[in-house]
Amino acid sequence: MAEMQILFGKYEMGRLLGKGTFAKVYYGKHLVTGESVAIKVINKDQVRREGMMDQIQTEISVMHLDKLLHTLCGTPAYVAPEVLRKKGYDGSKADIWSCGVILYVLLAGFLPFQHENVMKMYRKIFKAEYEFHPWFSADAKRLISRFLVADPERRITIPSIMRNHWFLKGFSRPMAFSIQESIMDMIVQDQELDSCSAVAKPKASSPKFFNAFELISSMSSGFDLSGLFETEKKPGSIFTSKVSACSIVEKIGGVAEGLDFKVAKVEDFKVRLQGPCEGRKGRLAVTAEVFEVAPEVAVVEFSKSSGDTLEYAKFCEEDVRPGLKDIVWTWQGDNV
Repeated sequence: MAEMQILFGKYEMGRLLGKGTFAKVYYGKHLVTGESVAIKVINKDQVRREGMMDQIQTEISVMHLDKLLHTLCGTPAYVAPEVLRKKGYDGSKADIWSCGVILYVLLAGFLPFQHENVMKMYRKIFKAEYEFHPWFSADAKRLISRFLVADPERRITIPSIMRNHWFLKGFSRPMAFSIQESIMDMIVQDQELDSCSAVAKPKASSPKFFNAFELISSMSSGFDLSGLFETEKKPGSIFTSKVSACSIVEKIGGVAEGLDFKVAKVEDFKVRLQGPCEGRKGRLAVTAEVFEVAPEVAVVEFSKSSGDTLEYAKFCEEDVRPGLKDIVWTWQGDNV
């Protein structure tokens, strides 16, 4: 097992969440408060080679002073006025503006701010000067008008958007799965998990088979080829086990129920777990599926169906890994 990595005596560094051109982002946890954070580790050598060290140091120093962003980024036609002014901006409020532009484009088929002369386009953006065409409904006009407000302090907020009449029309909060009375027999209860027969139907005596290609591409973080073939790639955590598939599903169900998660069987050797409370992006919902790679070896894959990515990373790191340690042979990415 790798030793615990502590940063600045305050944060425990966890697993890799993602990576970009110049940096990697890791899951982190404050040692005292337990708060989950994202830790960005920048490759200094690469930054130096690209001649961007001064820019990054300036950004860091300015962030410490006023908590505002100062980097001009994004496609100009979608960018908020305060971003173009280069005097510092609140990233979340600037994103609201950009969402307003996107909504306008979806309804109109073209941009609200466009001109052959870029400076004239900027002036339109600074003044929030645009027109609605006849096919825009009154409710849509009112909502977009609150998105595209030049003063970021007067711009609509996410909670207000979520309460807006036009937004709520036909809206249903995304859920990973719905548990209704007609399918209550699908719920995996303690007594159902006591035996293999409750999880696996007679017609499927073993889990799906994982071929060599799928095994290599899943278990090797540096050789993930599945993205070439999948239309939708979701973050996941994978481990191998020498325990039977039935025992694995039973163990996962027990750990989840101990955390007050709802557990529902989707199909043989595949269950869905739903968190007990609303998170930043709705309830966390996770799918766990067992695959067979050899007579005595199974691969278990967790994937996030809905909810916040950071909450999912925390769930995997702090709940799943410790809870399943007695059945895990090796986790994806761990040194063996």
